[in-house]
Amino acid sequence: MRVRDALIVAIEDGTYGPGDPIPSEADLCATHGVARMTARRAIRELRSAGLVYTEWGKGSFVVEPDPEGNHQGEA
Repeated sequence: MRVRDALIVAIEDGTYGPGDPIPSEADLCATHGVARMTARRAIRELRSAGLVYTEWGKGSFVVEPDPEGNHQGEA
């Protein structure tokens, strides 16, 4: 999925660092020309992979990597 892959690249290259918000679903739709469900699925997959966490009403944010370089999700 290109939206998910683009966000992973942006997290890995430091465009979005730990604690930074990632673009909203609406922004992802506009930027990538995809449906809202596609943007939502990309964020859900990043959350499942432990790369981001979501705070209801605030958005999704990049997690802090643990000392071994793995990502740890938050609530």
